[in-house]
Amino acid sequence: MNKMYKAERKKYTAQFYKKNHTTFLITLLSTLLIAALNLWISWVMQQMIDTVSGVPGSLRLSVLAWCVASVVIAIIVLKGISYYSKPRFMEIAMRQYKDFAFRKLTKKSISTFNVENTANYISAFSNDATTIENGYLEMQFNILANGITLIGALVMMIAYSPIMTVVACLFFVLPIGVSYITGNRIEKAERTISEKNSELVATLKDSLSGFSVIKSFKAENAISGLFTKSNAAVEQAKCNKRKQVTVISGLAGVAGVTAQLGTFLVGAFLALAGWGITPGILIVFIDLTANVINPIRDLPEQLASRKAAIALIDKLAGSLDDNVREEGIHIPKQLSNGITLKNVTFGYEANYNILHDINTTFDAGKKYAIVGASGSGKSTLLNLLMASHGNYSGEICYDRYEVKNISSESLYDIVSMIQQNVFVFNASIRDNITMFHEFPKVEVDRAIELSGLSKLIADRGEEYLCGENGSGLSGGEKQRISIARSLLKKSQVLLVDEATAALDARTAYQVSSAILDLSGLTRIVVTHALDEALLKRYDCILTLKNGSIAEAGTFDRLMENKGYFYSLYTVAQ
Repeated sequence: MNKMYKAERKKYTAQFYKKNHTTFLITLLSTLLIAALNLWISWVMQQMIDTVSGVPGSLRLSVLAWCVASVVIAIIVLKGISYYSKPRFMEIAMRQYKDFAFRKLTKKSISTFNVENTANYISAFSNDATTIENGYLEMQFNILANGITLIGALVMMIAYSPIMTVVACLFFVLPIGVSYITGNRIEKAERTISEKNSELVATLKDSLSGFSVIKSFKAENAISGLFTKSNAAVEQAKCNKRKQVTVISGLAGVAGVTAQLGTFLVGAFLALAGWGITPGILIVFIDLTANVINPIRDLPEQLASRKAAIALIDKLAGSLDDNVREEGIHIPKQLSNGITLKNVTFGYEANYNILHDINTTFDAGKKYAIVGASGSGKSTLLNLLMASHGNYSGEICYDRYEVKNISSESLYDIVSMIQQNVFVFNASIRDNITMFHEFPKVEVDRAIELSGLSKLIADRGEEYLCGENGSGLSGGEKQRISIARSLLKKSQVLLVDEATAALDARTAYQVSSAILDLSGLTRIVVTHALDEALLKRYDCILTLKNGSIAEAGTFDRLMENKGYFYSLYTVAQ
């Protein structure tokens, strides 16, 4: 295993024990003492059988009564400690692990989920997390308890009768062989279940996201078929794992019974032959043999489950390390001169560029419109300004700072983006505007007024719950919330990507006008709506054609030139 890979995993597993050491140690100690207690019970049982059988030197019944009482008290105390410590340890461990992973998730670049499947992360925080909880955290205690039980039982067996221990060890070859042959199957089965779960989550996510499309095209049966197929694959994978567990348990059970009965027969022979084997020793050997066979049977499966859980931790760690934007320098929060692009060329795939040799400057405080046919690179250009991709050639500079070298925190201090699909949380209007941060009331009220949300607030109040993804709001209201967010954030640059495409003409005009009415910030707006009254308000219009700037200028100048913009505008009317 690569050392760097192990080091990365260690960051995640460390979260299980961070500020959780005391609870872990208490849980571990109680687990080990309970395992040792089972061996103590075996010794008490041997003494009781020998006492009843009249073996010379056996303990008196009164002493045995005290031994039994101590066992009962110990069980109550240890189980009581475990009742408190183990659930508490598991709660803290999983909470810290998932919190850490989610914080890592938030460090991904803006374009992450254009190339990654979100279903993998949903599965990682749900199904995979449950597997890790059971296979890694729970299993570590079971493995240690089995280890103590196995070693302690062997020590007691040797103390009672070395020759019977040798005989028993010969019989142990059977369960050890079964465990060795079948040990790795569980890990493979668990990984398959994780993969199939991710596919099922992806199908469910697509079905819910595209529900309106499914209904309008009457594709319910087809989508149900896809879900049924994915669901069947998950359950089939689980079924295969259960079959493997059943086979492994069955083979191990047969091997274990054979070892126990074989040991008992040899012990009976030795007892009858006068080798000093008492009835109590003979019976306790059967119990101790079980305490050796059960760990031998269970440990390979437990170790495989733990290994499978580790593989899921590695899987998440690897995914979270992808598409993470490198941190850079901090820059002033004030954009003094503007944004300059020099010879910028970019493509999502090698040898296939979307943008070609873009050269332009967006002066600070001015208004710019970017227009062009579908696929001309308008949205791609805006994404580059947000540092969504770093594999472009050329330069993109905010004042004198290349965007690749600017830290995400610093860049997002001065840049905000409004997109066509505004995400609204199922929280109050105020929380959606402030994005759960604290702001002075006067600043929030100003953002509400400038974004045109005053009427909505007056009608419904700031604490109105917006519903899942803003289901309680209209498209225009959601767009106004996105404008208010940017105003409250006091962004120096506002990027707008087809924000009004899904709105009716009247609402689209109002939202666009509200954006243009803002002052003190640079606005770069990608728009498909070629409205003369709005276009005349921009300081400059950039016309993209096949990934290049075909024309740039004011509305009147471009119309006078009667070039590519003139053609676009004429067709749109």
